[in-house]
Amino acid sequence: MKKVNIYFNRWFSVAFHYMNLIRNNEDGIPVQIFATHPDIRHMSLQGADVAGTEPALEGIEYVQFCVDFCRRNEIDIFIPRLHMMDIALHAAMFDAIGTKVLVCRDLDLLEMILDKGKFYSKVKDSGIMEIPDYHVVDTAEQFKAAYEDLAAKGHEVCFKPTETEGGLGFRIINNSRSPIEELFGYVTQHISFDEAYRVLSGVDSFPALMVMELLEGYEYSIDCLADENGRLLAAVPRRKDNGRLRIMEHIPELENIAKRVAETYQIPYNYNIQMKYGGGVPKLLEINPRMSGGLHVSCLTGINFPYLAVKSALGGEVQPAEFAGDILASHIEQPMIMRIHDESAITDSVN
Repeated sequence: MKKVNIYFNRWFSVAFHYMNLIRNNEDGIPVQIFATHPDIRHMSLQGADVAGTEPALEGIEYVQFCVDFCRRNEIDIFIPRLHMMDIALHAAMFDAIGTKVLVCRDLDLLEMILDKGKFYSKVKDSGIMEIPDYHVVDTAEQFKAAYEDLAAKGHEVCFKPTETEGGLGFRIINNSRSPIEELFGYVTQHISFDEAYRVLSGVDSFPALMVMELLEGYEYSIDCLADENGRLLAAVPRRKDNGRLRIMEHIPELENIAKRVAETYQIPYNYNIQMKYGGGVPKLLEINPRMSGGLHVSCLTGINFPYLAVKSALGGEVQPAEFAGDILASHIEQPMIMRIHDESAITDSVN
């Protein structure tokens, strides 16, 4: 049986787990996994059979690098993270060489999802789920007005860039901070309004920020699997508990939100809906049109999200999947000897 060649461009360290989940698939399909990253010692590359460095390029030049890599290594499936929008924009270049790209091809939708401000506005109009009170600002005076409006409504306030990943740039406004205690304590996400306003006032404008109500309830990541047409096949709500504990549990209102998102936006393959409760109501934080950082934990339900997306992209039949009951999970560090990749096997592809 011919091996299926699968390529990951620059991913997070957890891609190590995605690669192994695909490799150890339940159908016994043989795969060969390729990966590139600027750092040849990056942890994600430890899950690859063949790995190499990638250049610091953007736009069409980066896309051309990926196309050349896929052509020379006869890649069947490309699972991108870095420069996803540029890759989606030029998906036809991959079609021309026979490489299937696991990316949302609805460019307007993808652009909107990647900009939280635009997406919140669209979700608010659709009414398919609740969103926090928020303002999008790009000047210090707008920031001040947004903060005062939210505070007047009784909200604790936080802010983060409209275009970012994970917790980058997230701050909580806390006017009761003790700078001396923080100096001797852990690095914190808290900042006073005066300090934030002073920093933002130092420039005429800045990249757009979302200033929003701080939600204090449980936060859930709903890992979703859909076919290439966006038909929902699986959804697993996952939340952090104390310390390293993670809980996958059936929450009907969150599962219904996943269904409505799928029906409305038809996002293909793997994606993640982040919700957080406020006043007993789940409210949207963001949608990531890719595998989430904790997806490998959700796979403990028995649903192999990364492989089933690959199987669907290859034209295989994937049935809707559910998990039986709630699962409590955790993790511990496991030391390992790093494997040094031989880049000579793909030298032509990365030069």
